[in-house]
Amino acid sequence: MNNQGVSRPNPAPGVTEETGGERSETPVSGGAEGAGFGPRPIEPPIVIADPEVPEKARRRRFSAKYKLRILDEADRCTEHGHLGELLRREGLYSSHLTCWRKQRQEGSIQGLTPRKRGRKAQPKNPLTKRVSELERENEILRKRIENAELIIDVQKKVSQILGVTLETPENSENDS
Repeated sequence: MNNQGVSRPNPAPGVTEETGGERSETPVSGGAEGAGFGPRPIEPPIVIADPEVPEKARRRRFSAKYKLRILDEADRCTEHGHLGELLRREGLYSSHLTCWRKQRQEGSIQGLTPRKRGRKAQPKNPLTKRVSELERENEILRKRIENAELIIDVQKKVSQILGVTLETPENSENDS
């Protein structure tokens, strides 16, 4: 069979063409090394995927900065296939873009930032510090008054024992 006028596509790498009446065999045919085929080529090691499934999948969270960057890149994709390439490269779905575009259109910057779950922290009242200071001061003054009243009681008892009459503040006001 003579195929001189027929053009054939280039063979794949590692495949040899037939020439003349000779037949070329690839070393994969399983022949012995002494049969003229030469040593077998070194094959890359076979990588077996780990069949272990993680206990719990972690939910992906995207920052507002990342979302805006991806939306900007997606808006610049004009040629056919570029948007799909972007999505595959980033591991995203088209629904991500749809949701993020809606959030951007609404102008909800808060929608683009991840929300913290749980109870909201109570805002701190700026007067709480002042109130606690005043309560401490009030307690100190209360103790001083108790001590002063105790001293006055002792003075009254001593004056009664000695028979000395003390002027009361009401008497001193009347004398003036």
